[in-house]
Amino acid sequence: MTEQMRTSTRDLEQLRDQLTAWLRGRVGRDASVSGLSRPTSNGMSSETLFFTAAWDEQRTRCVARLAPAAESVPVFPSYDVRAQFDVMRLAREIAGIPAPRTLWLEPDPGPLGTPFFVMECAEGEVPPDVMPYTFGGWLCDAAPEDQRRLQDASVGIVAALHQAPFTSRELSVIGTGGLRAHVEAQQAYYQWAHGKRRIPLLERAFGWLESHWPEDPGPDVLCWGDARIGNLMFQDFTPVAVLDWEMAALGPRELDLSWMIFLHRFFQDLTVSAGFPGMPGFMRRDDVCQKYRELTGYQPRDMDFYEMYAALRHGIIMARVWQRRIHFGEQPDPADPDDLVLHRATIEQLLSR
Repeated sequence: MTEQMRTSTRDLEQLRDQLTAWLRGRVGRDASVSGLSRPTSNGMSSETLFFTAAWDEQRTRCVARLAPAAESVPVFPSYDVRAQFDVMRLAREIAGIPAPRTLWLEPDPGPLGTPFFVMECAEGEVPPDVMPYTFGGWLCDAAPEDQRRLQDASVGIVAALHQAPFTSRELSVIGTGGLRAHVEAQQAYYQWAHGKRRIPLLERAFGWLESHWPEDPGPDVLCWGDARIGNLMFQDFTPVAVLDWEMAALGPRELDLSWMIFLHRFFQDLTVSAGFPGMPGFMRRDDVCQKYRELTGYQPRDMDFYEMYAALRHGIIMARVWQRRIHFGEQPDPADPDDLVLHRATIEQLLSR
């Protein structure tokens, strides 16, 4: 992702009036909403709004996450705001990780035209997607020891989530677990995202997974799902907020670890192809797995399989994003459908191993 994806064209003034009316119904007639804005980087699956909510003697900076409207050609087939709200609360209260404090859940589409939830706004720095942090900036230019401190702390977030003592009842908000169910859900997502238009590269990757299936995927844990540093907020290279929980799932630990490793590789490969060095020593597989083992006592396994799976999952998402851009006239339709996958060369390299 090298430019911000459009997620909404709705008028901010109208949204402010609607939010104000909704908030007054929640906390009282004196409530007000001010400073309404949209983010300028990161995030592509839903609409995000920043605003200040005031009532009585309180004044709180808030973030609202809105389920995407159908006319926006959403990236994902569903957006369960209740599950995200519940998982963030559990992650904060039971795993002890700094997920933002949840404030209000609104499942009724009436007030804003779509379901949404509101959480407290955290303050800090986020490694950007646009332009990718590997091209330069505060993280790329940091001292190697600070980069490593951030890397280890990010792995620590994943480790703490995986080790937390959730009950089966608490995890029921996520649904079915297991690697097989996870892959089948991705196959269904691929069919939904692309319909009758086949992408041979991605179908080859699905076939590769079947030929290299792990003998023992291991026990399921609560996985963050979109476990990457672009969904973390930092102060002094220490995580202060864990964001974006719409991909949370029950599955093997390696789902999160491989996603964190591969998403850095995705940006690193883009950077190298543009002629810049990037951050080649950052988020290396051996380093990430070693730190995870130190924190949990668990040795990650079958990482070739999970790296391919991460590349495939991201390929489905990126192809959907690119087709979305085509729909809105933001880029031409390529003659070769494999070119819808921005990291086509990486997947081809993984397939050739």
